[in-house]
Amino acid sequence: MANLTGAVSIFLLQGFSASPKLQLLSAAFFLLIYLAALLGNSSIVAAVTLDPRLHTPMYFFLKHLSLVDICSMSTTLPRALVATLLGSGEISLLACASQLFAFVSLGSTECFLITSMAYDRCLAIYRPLVYGVAMRPRICVSLVAVAWGSGLLFSAFHTANTFSLPFCGPRVIDHFFCDIPPVMRLACAHADAHEAAGFAVSGCVIMSCFALTVLSYVRILATVLRIRSGGGRRKAFSTCSSHLATVLLFYGAGSSAYMQPSARSSPLQGRLAAVFYSILTPTLNPLIYSLRNKDMMGALRKLYLQVPS
Repeated sequence: MANLTGAVSIFLLQGFSASPKLQLLSAAFFLLIYLAALLGNSSIVAAVTLDPRLHTPMYFFLKHLSLVDICSMSTTLPRALVATLLGSGEISLLACASQLFAFVSLGSTECFLITSMAYDRCLAIYRPLVYGVAMRPRICVSLVAVAWGSGLLFSAFHTANTFSLPFCGPRVIDHFFCDIPPVMRLACAHADAHEAAGFAVSGCVIMSCFALTVLSYVRILATVLRIRSGGGRRKAFSTCSSHLATVLLFYGAGSSAYMQPSARSSPLQGRLAAVFYSILTPTLNPLIYSLRNKDMMGALRKLYLQVPS
């Protein structure tokens, strides 16, 4: 029986499904998705690194976005897959805290990178004459460094806020990895203050990034509408359409999981939301940035087929 009085040092991850019959089937499905995501994002990183035509600010940010997606999925999925195959979802308190820290750090870094990419697209369309100076390599490196650093600070707060709570059972985390809402549900003390603090900090950071992204697109839209020719408008908007799709996917999936109190969402809703923001979003990002991008498609053909582009 679960220890209901002593402090918990070992958690049990529920896995992909509460039904044992669906565990192996879901594990096989997510293994294929994981391999596809690794191949897609690794291809983006390799193509941007090796093709000189892609050495621009937009693709520099995209390369780091793909690196974040690779690391984010590798933080959660391999352990969940191995646990499913071995039939044991045990994870220590320290390992659970480390996993939560890494996942939240990478997720928030992606949020900051997406905001930087919106700023980059806004400058490219609204101020093309000063774009080369405003987005010189040193500025791009600084924006990426700020994104990674801010992600670490944001995650450090959430990890401390979550694991400062006492855990005394039950110790089963109704999820396939250690995430904030399912872990907080296991606290044996009132977590309302911790949840409110986390919600407030997340709301301020995420809404600030979202507001900056929206302002960038308002400026982009206003600039595009002033272009007289239809071809010119389509060309201008095509340079940011992939990023806009990523923005909608990222905020749509993330808000369904984090922008509501954990008490109002069921474990099943949390697991489904996690599938979208932690698995499907990193898998779809390479497709979004390659299918309608001639430069990226050319670089990928050159990378894999050795076809001159």
